[in-house]
Amino acid sequence: MGAIILRVAGATVLAPPDPVPSIYFGGSSPAALPVAARRADVYLTWGEPPALVAEKIGRVRELAAGLGRTLRFGIRLHTITRDTSAAAWAEAGRFLEALDPAQVAAAQEQLRASESVGQQRMVALHDGALELGVRGLEVSPNLWAGIGLVRGGAGTALVGSHAEVADRIEEYHALGVEEFILSGYPHVEEAYWFAEGVLPLLKQKGVA
Repeated sequence: MGAIILRVAGATVLAPPDPVPSIYFGGSSPAALPVAARRADVYLTWGEPPALVAEKIGRVRELAAGLGRTLRFGIRLHTITRDTSAAAWAEAGRFLEALDPAQVAAAQEQLRASESVGQQRMVALHDGALELGVRGLEVSPNLWAGIGLVRGGAGTALVGSHAEVADRIEEYHALGVEEFILSGYPHVEEAYWFAEGVLPLLKQKGVA
């Protein structure tokens, strides 16, 4: 069944939504950051190393403060979390081994042509280096850029034991990140791994 598109003109409502939905906005370009500062409720970044995330948060926070505004901050990441670090990295290795080099090359050609500054930053993390191997694509402790070899947009994953992933989330949280948009491959299975292994640790830390 195809999508149904409805267009209305001159429509009104009796009252605005209550509560009014928050506006989430992402973007890394010089043009995007002022828009986020002026219009967004939550500024979203893709999963970059903590130092780069801190730099962006600081810039957006400064711009928002100049307008008398305060924003919340969020991050978009994938997760591969297991009972042990070795098991998590083995899973990342299986993901990498399943990639066809021709598929990677085609995806990278397309992603490199993107004018999105955020996408350029994602590509720069791995530089298309399939030959580096699974741990060679670890761009920061437990932050893995392998997914970005073939996926546009959010191309990094937190990989490690439940305790390691919880530590990394705590690290981002300490930078000011309050909202975490997480996913995995397959989505349902990774959601269970995270909910059963990581979430209890985050609650102990007072992060969740």
